Amino acid sequence: MKLHLLILSFLCAVLHADDRPNVILVMSDDQGWGQTGYYNHPHLKTPHLDEMAAHGLRLDRFYAGASNCSPTRATVMTGRTNDRTGVQNHGFPIRLQEKTIATALRDAGYSTAHFGKWHLNGLRGPGVPVLKDDTHSPGELGFDHWLTVTNFFDRNPVLSRMGEFEEFEGDSSEIVINEALKFIGSKKAEGKPVFTVVWFGSPHSPMVAVDDDRTDFSDLKLDTQHHLGELVAMDRSIGALRKGLQDLEIAENTIVWFNSDNGGLAPYGPETMGGLRGSKNQMYEGGLRVPCVIEWPKVIAGGRISKFPAGTVDIFPTIAEVAGLDPDKVILQPYDGISLRQLFDTDIARREKPLGFRHDNRGVIIDNEYKYLSLKGKEELYHLEDDKTESKNLAEVEPEVFSRLKTIYTQWNDGVEASVAGKDYPEGIVAPNQPERRFWNTDPAYLPYIDLWKDRPEYKQWLNRSANQGKGKQKKKKKSQ
Repeated sequence: MKLHLLILSFLCAVLHADDRPNVILVMSDDQGWGQTGYYNHPHLKTPHLDEMAAHGLRLDRFYAGASNCSPTRATVMTGRTNDRTGVQNHGFPIRLQEKTIATALRDAGYSTAHFGKWHLNGLRGPGVPVLKDDTHSPGELGFDHWLTVTNFFDRNPVLSRMGEFEEFEGDSSEIVINEALKFIGSKKAEGKPVFTVVWFGSPHSPMVAVDDDRTDFSDLKLDTQHHLGELVAMDRSIGALRKGLQDLEIAENTIVWFNSDNGGLAPYGPETMGGLRGSKNQMYEGGLRVPCVIEWPKVIAGGRISKFPAGTVDIFPTIAEVAGLDPDKVILQPYDGISLRQLFDTDIARREKPLGFRHDNRGVIIDNEYKYLSLKGKEELYHLEDDKTESKNLAEVEPEVFSRLKTIYTQWNDGVEASVAGKDYPEGIVAPNQPERRFWNTDPAYLPYIDLWKDRPEYKQWLNRSANQGKGKQKKKKKSQ
């Protein structure tokens, strides 16, 4: 009888695994909320993202975890606001005490892989291939396979495949999508679902687009041509991903979740943020709100548009539920996201759990239509439905709402402070010997590679500037002595 039950349990597990969707998380780097064709950008066309939106769910109020890159990546990995994880700004390493989405899915039977930008291991500067023995590599955070670079990367990159360096030729977005499809295809025969993370380096600087991708922008400034040209190539790679999944005959039960990591770049005009106030590194909507499309043909009816407030903190809880896991068990408590699974089938009227943000000593609470900001000594309140551009501060006009949201923020912020101190971990403290945030060219492990890479375009100017800054500091030190 016991043997019969064991066999039945095993068969149920196999059937469950076969039915679970593949999950692919795709994230652009510095793409503004307005930089899509479906938002009617005046110059840029994104036919593949538009097609994805036409067949999926478009989230018009989707928020990055913070207003720059590393913090947002930490929220994707953990479902927790970035400061809880130790990633208070770009380049800070994520704590290994955190529970990650990759680990949860790997333990649940998914094959896991990371491709592209990482930026969670404490290294700053233009992206370099991650070392095999890096204590904070994707492999240490739950990924079975990784082809990864520390930070932003561009054409003809040098990437690290599990610690082995490889040089590639071509557009970086197309390279990582092609490599991801190879991985996904290789796992199809095993019958295991895949969890694949693809984090682009585009359209982050340095921006280098081929002539064909700049054709539609020839009347614009050269740097704008390259910036938009990178988005053209990135959009084409998304088309290649969707076609690749169809060719593998797994598109129907594959979730492709696309979003940007933070708001857009101000030099490329207000259309970059779609007219929203602010830009990257700011806590206004232009710095936090990003494009987002989720496609899952088996479940999501095409062409749906939602204004439900959601964010990158919601990715882990959502995918956990989809994979048949209990978010409360696989995500470290307390976490800040919610599952959006219900949103895949129907509209949700209101968000019960406000969205909280902390970045660079600034804070935000978004409670449906209202937004409270604490900005280094000043406080603001906006009604986002009536005031998309955040131009009318209602702090004095609506004192009851202001007081309510300030209280929510204060209580939430106190909880984050406890997390920062390590109170969420079983040990009750932050583990010692956390790596410091540093530039890779000051790390002894990378010194042997500097001569090999010093003339590569992605490093040359930056290394020269770093060397000159070092000389300047030496001169100042001698003068002061």
